[in-house]
Amino acid sequence: MASQSFDVIVIGAGPGGYVAAIRASQLGLKTAIVEREHMGGICLNWGCIPTKAMLRSSEVFHLMHRAKDFGLKAENISYDLDAVVKRSRGVAKQLNSGVGHLMKKNKVTVLMGEATIPAKGRVTVKTDKGTEDLTAPHIILATGARARELPGLEADGKRVWTYKHALVPPHMPKKLLVIGSGAIGIEFASFYNTLGADTTVVEVMDRILPVEDAEISAFAKKSFEKQGMKIIQKGTVKKLDRAADKVTAHIEVGGKTETHEFDTVISAVGIVGNVENLGLEALGVKIDRTHVVTDDHCRTGVEGLYAIGDVAGAPWLAHKASHEGVMVAEMIAGRPVHPIKATSIPGCTYCHPQVASVGLTEAKAKELGHEVRVGRFPFIGNGKAIALGEPEGLVKTVFDARTGELLGAHMIGAEVTEMIQGYTLGKQLETTEEDLMHTVFPHPTLSEMMHESVLDAYGRVIHI
Repeated sequence: MASQSFDVIVIGAGPGGYVAAIRASQLGLKTAIVEREHMGGICLNWGCIPTKAMLRSSEVFHLMHRAKDFGLKAENISYDLDAVVKRSRGVAKQLNSGVGHLMKKNKVTVLMGEATIPAKGRVTVKTDKGTEDLTAPHIILATGARARELPGLEADGKRVWTYKHALVPPHMPKKLLVIGSGAIGIEFASFYNTLGADTTVVEVMDRILPVEDAEISAFAKKSFEKQGMKIIQKGTVKKLDRAADKVTAHIEVGGKTETHEFDTVISAVGIVGNVENLGLEALGVKIDRTHVVTDDHCRTGVEGLYAIGDVAGAPWLAHKASHEGVMVAEMIAGRPVHPIKATSIPGCTYCHPQVASVGLTEAKAKELGHEVRVGRFPFIGNGKAIALGEPEGLVKTVFDARTGELLGAHMIGAEVTEMIQGYTLGKQLETTEEDLMHTVFPHPTLSEMMHESVLDAYGRVIHI
């Protein structure tokens, strides 16, 4: 069978791959995309989007319980877990078909199947109908990642779950153990805890949400504990004894091992890159701890082969993957591009309260030799936060004391995942404290706290 030739072949149709394909096509490149499972990848189907739909249900449920605080009446409040899951799957399905539509609209050739790269510039795709041979001078790897499984803690889908099982739960957990307190672990802990599960989170590091600023982690821990969560820091789950209706976890803290019984365990201990069965080693691609090694322009060192998104390493964020996809497409088309700075990529966690950050933590800024000025503003000092009934939270900003450069911003509280973009834009435009102080923020909004936090760093705060 004759092979089909393209300018660009993208392997993987998640938020990195499908965005790369659209941009390549917009730039006049003949583009094909190969996907073995779902258009939209994990993000749309089993990650960012369906989890947000479920968290929205738990947020509304939480607010219904607080109806009295707002002068409202809601009685006999309950939930239907199947209906919550059904809504979440419906949202994912809508977006999945949306990606299919975008491929058609942008004239991208879609092949559903397993891809391998038998030689430079060649891709073989195993489809339902047989094998297709494709050629292109440029191949973009966007194969993503999957849940890391630790020996003895493997998921079985009954009592021990990965994020996938947690999105279509076979039962409602009564007593839940979440292993790992990164974004995925904390979001599921928050969801099930709000719906009434007795929830325990075990984190191997010395604090939960370990990539966040220490002050934000401490604030989050207090908030979660107030909601009834148990948090075990510097803890390791050594093994799980499984029975038909329960799991006994052996948890080591400070050299002592204790056993605790749960009816459900969610393992959220990180991810591993999908690098197998692609033929990468034979091509000479460097792989380090399941991730493809690239330079700052996503080049693998093998001519014409690029890797973007989760398969190319941290930070494991959909928006980073999309941005890299656009950058690589533009580079292939001969456009000038700038590598993405890790410090300008925001991170958002949709637990209750929400957490968001961009740039350096206070500790990291000091470690890198910056003399810093730090500003803080609490939600309790903001009119809109009080009117919303959300007076718990904090906005923290970190500046270079010498130049006034905004080094980082860290927030916890209602809607901070929307607010962080203001600081992200500021960082991209290389803003200083003066620019931010001279910016007019609308009133009454939560965003005013961003202004006040900057003012606080320079001893000029108004409302506390």
